[in-house]
Amino acid sequence: MRLFTKAKPKTTARDAILQLRETLELLEKREKYLQSRMDKEVQVAKLNASKNKRVALMALKRSKKYEGELDKIGGMRTTIENQMGTIEDASFNYETIHALQTGAQALKTIHGDMNIEKVDNIVDEIREQSDIANEISTAISQPITGAVDIDDEELMDELRAMEQEELDSKLLGVEKAPINKAKEPIAAQVPRPMAGTEIDEDEERELEMLKASMAM
Repeated sequence: MRLFTKAKPKTTARDAILQLRETLELLEKREKYLQSRMDKEVQVAKLNASKNKRVALMALKRSKKYEGELDKIGGMRTTIENQMGTIEDASFNYETIHALQTGAQALKTIHGDMNIEKVDNIVDEIREQSDIANEISTAISQPITGAVDIDDEELMDELRAMEQEELDSKLLGVEKAPINKAKEPIAAQVPRPMAGTEIDEDEERELEMLKASMAM
């Protein structure tokens, strides 16, 4: 007596569908064979309908027998095809549910260490760090000036003074411009003292008197 029996492996949907298809193929072959036999008996009955009624009658009985078997096979085929469709639908539903369960488990694993409070804290930290980064960027982009505090108004006053000085210089140059007069005799060139030689007041007066005498 065997104490332990080996458990039979579970039949998968794929195995069941393959087995049903094989059975369906066998039924189709049997159906073709019976159909051909029935057609032959019907032909025999037609040929002997007037010649030999006994032979014709027996042929018709055999054809009816084949027809009955064909009806049974047709019913079997319908049952098998319906079962195959049911198994395929059930298998598809199973795979769909299994995929959904796997997805739900994955989401559960992902969200295991997360909650809304942690998410809010992370978002707040990101915003805080972004603000710090913006402040640092703004500080770095500012131009670096000297330690002396310069007043813009003082600079404008100094600039206006420079403009006024330049204007006065131009006006003074216009006043000193020579006026065209009648041509006068060219005075003899008097040697000018070399650069760096100081001329005292007596020498300057003598030069002025010489220029006046030559102009007369």
